[in-house]
Amino acid sequence: MADSPAAPDAARDPGPAHPRYPEVPQEVLLAELHRQAAGTLSDRLGIRLLEASPERVVGTMPVAGNTQPYGLLHGGASVALAETLGSFAAALHAGPGRQAVGIEINATHHRGVRDGVVRGTATALHLGRTSASYEIVVEDSTSRRVCTARLTCLLIALRDGPQRSESPSARD
Repeated sequence: MADSPAAPDAARDPGPAHPRYPEVPQEVLLAELHRQAAGTLSDRLGIRLLEASPERVVGTMPVAGNTQPYGLLHGGASVALAETLGSFAAALHAGPGRQAVGIEINATHHRGVRDGVVRGTATALHLGRTSASYEIVVEDSTSRRVCTARLTCLLIALRDGPQRSESPSARD
């Protein structure tokens, strides 16, 4: 069945390569994803990817520069980290010629963080033909859970950015 959930072991262990990208070393894949993120919100937030596969994406984000007025990590920054990691994973699952667009995200903030770096791990919950869902856990430098999020992405045919801005109907 095309919309079956990811196998539990596959969601935990990304293995050496994914069948869609068997010849792409992890360092090359990470460099390409960082290139694609240049100048985007994730780049401005300082998000850096450490590991990437359709089943699991791991990344970090500095707390400094991403705080709210009380000096705590901004909840929106945690959600942006979660959506970034889950969206990269979903895009890898979608494969060449397709893209992932977030259609739903929710998050629970468990504790505040004032400094250091947070680490997020997006783990596949469902890898289907038309959608993908991920649980994203954000932890502080002592591995305490800061935020838990769930993201669902719709997998669609690739659309060019400039064409979308020219026609309002192309955005729907």
